[in-house]
Amino acid sequence: MVAQVKAWGNSQGIRLSKELLDSLGIYLNEYLDVKVVNGDIVLSKTFRHKTLEERAAEYGGKLGPYEEMSWGEPSGREMW
Repeated sequence: MVAQVKAWGNSQGIRLSKELLDSLGIYLNEYLDVKVVNGDIVLSKTFRHKTLEERAAEYGGKLGPYEEMSWGEPSGREMW
């Protein structure tokens, strides 16, 4: 892929195709790390923690493999 540097307000920018970004799992409004390595510009995804909802979705919406367990009736001075 070839990209042209263009004016973007008071800065310069390049545009990357949606297909390219989708293939890399990069989506709108995500942040990228920008580094210069041996004279080349390298873009890489930043690490982002998943939300609880995203983690639950990976397991079919269940937040844990746990089921309720009966501990029996209180004994002694336990309060339930």
